[in-house]
Amino acid sequence: MEIRYLKSLLAVVDSGSIAEAARTEHLTAAAIGQRVQVLERELGFALLSRSGHTAQPTPACERLIARARRLVREAALLQGDASADGLGGSLRIGAVSTALTGLLPGALRHFTRAAPQARVLIVPGTSRALYRMLQAGEIDAALIAAPPFDLPRTLHAMELRHEPLMLLAPKGTRGSPAALLRRMPYIRYDPSAWGGRHAAQWLADRELAPAVLCDLDALEAIALLVADGMGVSLVPQWPGIERFAGDCRAVAIAGAAYARSMLLVRALAPDFPQTMQLLERSLQAGGDAGAAGAPTRAR
Repeated sequence: MEIRYLKSLLAVVDSGSIAEAARTEHLTAAAIGQRVQVLERELGFALLSRSGHTAQPTPACERLIARARRLVREAALLQGDASADGLGGSLRIGAVSTALTGLLPGALRHFTRAAPQARVLIVPGTSRALYRMLQAGEIDAALIAAPPFDLPRTLHAMELRHEPLMLLAPKGTRGSPAALLRRMPYIRYDPSAWGGRHAAQWLADRELAPAVLCDLDALEAIALLVADGMGVSLVPQWPGIERFAGDCRAVAIAGAAYARSMLLVRALAPDFPQTMQLLERSLQAGGDAGAAGAPTRAR
C-alpha cells in the first residue's frame, strides 16, 4: 500500500473535497480520484461518499483514519531519523496570534539557519483549541497561554515569558486605570480565554464592573480599537505590542498574579528530540529579544 495514497485520502477527508485535496497535494483531481480508487480496490470497500463537489468518508473509512494518520506520520519521521545531526524532519507548531507576530518571527530565523533541512508548519489558533490538538497528536507543540489547570505528566511545558497586565487607553486620556475603566467603554479580553482571566481577576479584586463594548480573543484587534478611540482595555504586554498600540497610552498594572504566562507545551517524548530542543532554544532567544521591544510610555 502506497503511503502517498493514504496521504491523498486524508487530504480529501480533511478538506471535504477532491478538488481542494488536489490543490493541497499539487496534483490533478483525476490523480487524487485514482489514488482513492486504488486504495478502495486494495481494501475491498468504499472509502468516500461523493455528493456534488463534496466527498465525505464512509463509516468504514472513518474507522481507519486514525491508523492512516499514524502511518503517514511515521513515514514522515524517517527523514528525520536519517539526518546525520538529528536536525531534520517536520515540526507542527501551534501558536496563538500574539506568538505569531511576537515570539515566532525571530525564533524561526534562528531555527532555519541552524536546521535548514527541518521544516516547520505553523498552525494558528486559540490556546484552548491548540491544547486539544496537541493532546490529539495533531500538532507537536503549542505556544499558548498557561492553562487554568495542571498539565498532565505526558506533556512538558517550558515557560517563555511573563507578560504583565497593562491598561491601554486612547492617546491623550488622563486618569488612573480605575477611573478610565469607570467612565469609558471597555473592550474586554475575552474572560473565557485562558489569557483573559487575569484581567477579569484584576477587575473582580477591585470590584470594578466597566461597561463592556465587546469581547475579543484577539489582542492585536483590541489594541487597534483602543488606538481608534473606541474604549480602553486590559491586556498582557506581549512582544510586538508596540506595532499595534503605538498610538495608545499604556499604563502598567502592578501584580505578578495578573501576568500572563506564555508556554511552549510539547509531548514528553517528541518525535524529533534534537529538532525540538533547537526550537526551544530559538524561542528562548526570541523571548529575550521580544522583551526589549515592550512599550515604555507607562504613566
